[in-house]
Parts: sequence; structure tokens; C-alpha cells
Amino acid sequence: MDVSTFYALFSATCFTLVGLWWNVVQSHPDWMRTPALRRIVGGIYLSFLLPALMGLFAQVGGVETPGIWRASFVVISAVGALSTLRLLGQGSRDAAASTLILPQLGAAVVYLLIAVVGLAPELSGAVGLRPIQAEAILLSLLVLLGHGLVWRFMVGSGRPDGAAA
Repeated sequence: MDVSTFYALFSATCFTLVGLWWNVVQSHPDWMRTPALRRIVGGIYLSFLLPALMGLFAQVGGVETPGIWRASFVVISAVGALSTLRLLGQGSRDAAASTLILPQLGAAVVYLLIAVVGLAPELSGAVGLRPIQAEAILLSLLVLLGHGLVWRFMVGSGRPDGAAA
């Protein structure tokens, strides 16, 4: 598959997931009343929004202007890593949110790897990939982890109230 086609489909899919998530959230207004739930809901939102934004910048910069996507990937992944680590710190005080630790920790690691490839793109050659291809794989992993967060949250094991949606 052509990389620009991948990123076009990827970002459109991620923005669709953002919209679907907000439809779910609208049907559960009680989630926004509790600070712990609101933080988790927002974290899930970011797990789809940030990759969608990176996909857009990959389309704008593409292979021809790698500085655009590389800089945006570094900045956006730093925001994602910091937000995720903050959620981990606040969630560590809540036993129910502890089931979200693994996917959140995995997301923080993937965000950091995205930043590393953005800063040192030559590292992707070690695994035989162009930098923009390596980033595509990492972004796909990030969305997969986002789906894991949604699953754990929706079945109730990752919610402070413990109830299934």
C-alpha cells in the first residue's frame, strides 16, 4: 500500500473513532460528573485524536517534506506521552483504574518511540523501514492500545465505578 494512501485512510478512521467515542460518551452523561471518569474518557479521546492529527501531518508533509511530519510527530507524541503518564499517576490512586495501567503504559512507550523516530529517523533503517513506514506501524499499535482502553473501560473493569456500560 502506498504510504500516503495509508495515512489518508488512517487519519479518516481515527477521526471516525473520535466521533463514535463522543457518541458513546453523550449517551452516558454521568461519566462527565466524576473527575476520575472524566479523565479516563478524555484519555480515550486523545488515544484516537492524537494519531488522527499525526496522520494528517503525515499527509501534508509526506515523503517530499519530512520535516513537517517529523516535527509534528515529536510534538504530538510528547503531548500524548505526558497526558498518558499524568493519567497513570492519577489512576494509580484508584484500584478500578489499575486495569488500565498496561494499555496506558504501552501507549506511553509507543508515544516515546514515535518521538524517537521523529528525532532520529535513521533508526528505522535498522529494521529495514523508511521512517514514515515505521511511524505508521507505531501509530497502528497506538490505535490498537486505544481499542484496548475502550474495551476495558466499557466492560467496567477500568472504571472507578466498576459498572459495565
